[in-house]
Amino acid sequence: MNKASKTVVEKLFKAFAEGNVDKILETVSLDSFWIYHGTQVIPKTRFEGKKEVGVFFSNILNYTEILHFEQKQYIVQDNMVVVLGNEHQRVKKSGKELKQEWVQIYTIKNNLITRMEEFAASEVLKQ
Repeated sequence: MNKASKTVVEKLFKAFAEGNVDKILETVSLDSFWIYHGTQVIPKTRFEGKKEVGVFFSNILNYTEILHFEQKQYIVQDNMVVVLGNEHQRVKKSGKELKQEWVQIYTIKNNLITRMEEFAASEVLKQ
């Protein structure tokens, strides 16, 4: 197991839990590429470069309230970290609540995240 790769992803999740976008971006390479494959509720999106990744996290933190966010399992091989988890969030403006089960795949190079792909299934709890 490559503990360094897992440590980078854990640092990302810790910064996310703190709501600290600057710390999140310390884990991301300048040319990082992120793909959210989308769900029936949240559309597919792509973020290219560190600046866009910052926008991705700022939008989440500014427009939703994270009620629960859990990493249930890590699978690590070489420079790849796969994380299985779930979340529960509330959209601040509408009050809509969503739950998601997700798989996130991180590629790490030089102790920075160069790529992330997320596959999720969403469920609307409250409209």
